[in-house]
Amino acid sequence: MTARFEAKDDGFDLLLGDRVILRHRVDAPAFRIAKGNPTVNMVRGNFKHEDVPSDERLLRHIVKWVEPENGYGELFLSDEPSGLPLLKLLVNEQACWLSADRCPEGDEYDRLTVDFIAEADEVIWGGGEQMSYLALNRRAFPIWTSEPGVGREPGSALTDKVNADGSGAGGDYWTTNYPQPTFLSSRGYAVDVETAHYCVLDFSNPSRHRVSAWQGDVHFKLTKADNIPAVVGQISSKMGKQPPLPDWAIGGAIIGLKDGANSFARLEKIIAAGAAVSGLWCEDWVGIRQTSFGRRLFWDWQWNAERYPDLPARITELKERGIRFLGYVNPYVAVDGPQYAEAARLGYLAQKLDGDEPYAVDFGEFDAGVVDFTNPNAAAWFSEEIIGKQMLDFGLDGWMADFGEYLPVDLRLHNGDPMEEHNRWPVHWSKVNADAVASRGRTGDALFFMRAGFTGVQQYCPLLWAGDQSVDFSRHDGIGTVITAALSAGLVGNAYSHSDVGGYTSLHGNIRTEELMHRWYELGAFTPVMRTHEGNRPDDNLQIDSTTELLAGFVRWSRVHAALAPWVRHLCDEAVATGLPTQRALFLHYPDDRETFTIQDQYLYGADLMVAPVIEEGAVAREVYLPDGKWTHSWTGEQFESGHYKIDAPIGSPPVFWRDGSDFAGLFAGLVSVRDSI
Repeated sequence: MTARFEAKDDGFDLLLGDRVILRHRVDAPAFRIAKGNPTVNMVRGNFKHEDVPSDERLLRHIVKWVEPENGYGELFLSDEPSGLPLLKLLVNEQACWLSADRCPEGDEYDRLTVDFIAEADEVIWGGGEQMSYLALNRRAFPIWTSEPGVGREPGSALTDKVNADGSGAGGDYWTTNYPQPTFLSSRGYAVDVETAHYCVLDFSNPSRHRVSAWQGDVHFKLTKADNIPAVVGQISSKMGKQPPLPDWAIGGAIIGLKDGANSFARLEKIIAAGAAVSGLWCEDWVGIRQTSFGRRLFWDWQWNAERYPDLPARITELKERGIRFLGYVNPYVAVDGPQYAEAARLGYLAQKLDGDEPYAVDFGEFDAGVVDFTNPNAAAWFSEEIIGKQMLDFGLDGWMADFGEYLPVDLRLHNGDPMEEHNRWPVHWSKVNADAVASRGRTGDALFFMRAGFTGVQQYCPLLWAGDQSVDFSRHDGIGTVITAALSAGLVGNAYSHSDVGGYTSLHGNIRTEELMHRWYELGAFTPVMRTHEGNRPDDNLQIDSTTELLAGFVRWSRVHAALAPWVRHLCDEAVATGLPTQRALFLHYPDDRETFTIQDQYLYGADLMVAPVIEEGAVAREVYLPDGKWTHSWTGEQFESGHYKIDAPIGSPPVFWRDGSDFAGLFAGLVSVRDSI
């Protein structure tokens, strides 16, 4: 596949293979530049960007064209027919990339807008991990890693309440921990915008796909293949594939408890009830800091012996029984902890702009320093001294590698511009974790999971989790968003995703219901890792062991999840071989079926399982679309042809189907007996 410029009487086209993806004409220029005047404000990980650009130039005219040579095509654009060249375009025909670079005369212009063509029936996906929309058409998506927000629906009661203090903590449809400036077209190509600066992918106009970057020089990687699955596979190969998940992580549920030493007694009761358990996750292993938001952690990354006496012995005993112990870490250090003092003494913290003092970030009733990962020594210190010695050597087999989105832009780094490093921070953070794991020879065994991401995180982070959903069924922040998150992230090179079973964020009286817990069990069982979370306010919310019925439901679905381990191992092998994720948008296997292009509330779990979780409160049935072929209902054995169906779905019977002819049909047929054994 090649990329090339093709001259036209009044402009040029950019072709990718035989597909025109960009059309530039004098009366419809595809390129414009301007001078930016930005303002960026942050309140606890919530950002507001404003820009008042000036001196915008529409680069209508080709003022110089260099004939292709050695696989490169080159031309120069200006705003006047005989003006000085302001922008140079270079296309690499074989490597398939387009570079837009400022000429010396345009050096002061630090805003670039590029329009790719759109077709009427085209569908666009991508944007990283999106929570609200799988298909991006008719909307614009700012690319900036941040807190996603609570409720994420301005005008809703919950979102308006958390926005009332002016923090912007309510979020919107586009706010996400993991944005990525990559988009895929149903026309069979993808564009990866190689910038870490703030940019916007704007698909609101049906006649064009607009990329606007706060940068003067931007490169674009172009991918074209025979079909969308092949495009996804190529993206995965370019980004860097994750290792297969370890057997222990897929062979049972990971129980999340933050109840100090009492966590072990509760774990034993859960095991005694018959649950399939592969891990105990105690994020409070470092201690607790109680805030008005809820039960948070003390951000000093080492064992808190007061909260967890005899933890080393406990970890050893659990591991002998096949149960791994997991903890928690993030890339900041609390100012009132000893690791902050050590990092400050070593000069490993980001600094204030107006002096040599460490910059402190407000995380809500406590401050923390930013370990400066642009300093190789600081990154190595955190990787070795904290994750290596305090966690891996201590006995942890996994952890939540939280945050990564909060880097402010008004600080001084060892190396680099914080406006550019902000989006890269999750990648730096994932590498620090991956380096620690690799240093102990534990890649593919020790498992960390992250919510924050950006282009390149795929090569380091072995597992995503979908972040801090509200403990409800809400459209933009509830249980259903974790499906959209997995599907969208999977299209840009992330093979494995999962969520907090039960959700996380409980504010303003919004608490878990039994129905929500049961429905999240059903969903979590059909994801590669099933992990529970007690949430930010454990004492206010139902837990998996709060009632006999809730515990029985958890036991049931943890067993189903464990029974699927051979299937998940098969999917891990496929991910390594093909780049396809475990949870897949339907069009990845049915690319000629336009009916599948916008479905985001059900998914293929590999090629052979169709999973349609119940994500609406009070629902006892739901609409399901089955694509071409014959499908068998997992719980009734009834067979269905392709088409739309309303499927009964009482609690305990989520719509799940297997494809006729699957080599794993025997495994799938046995799930009903596993479910009914409780």
